[in-house]
Amino acid sequence: MTWLWLVGRVVFGVYFILDGILHFTRFESTKQYAAYKGIPVPGFSVAVTGLLLLAGGLSILTGYWVQPLLILLAIFLVAAAVWVHNFWTVEDAQGKATEMAHFTKNIALASAALMMLAISQWSWTTF
Repeated sequence: MTWLWLVGRVVFGVYFILDGILHFTRFESTKQYAAYKGIPVPGFSVAVTGLLLLAGGLSILTGYWVQPLLILLAIFLVAAAVWVHNFWTVEDAQGKATEMAHFTKNIALASAALMMLAISQWSWTTF
């Protein structure tokens, strides 16, 4: 079972790292989207959340500061689901479906982050 834990941990961590990188490589479009969604100080918000995603992913991979960063990731994911991917406010059917997919993805990722808090051993060879 150890290899399953390691594969899942790597995939989960890399997901957040890649998402964090995208916050910066697509900074202008992400900032515009955040502004469109009414996020205050969109440029700053995109930068901070990009750093949070990078730090969270690296934490999952390395095992450092895992618990506080998993909590921050879960809070961010739920907040983004509610305030950014609020599908219930979208009139267009395709836009509503897209936002609902992002909403449910964020809730599922937040749930996985919370479940990972139950892991007490974060070495590469345990579990």
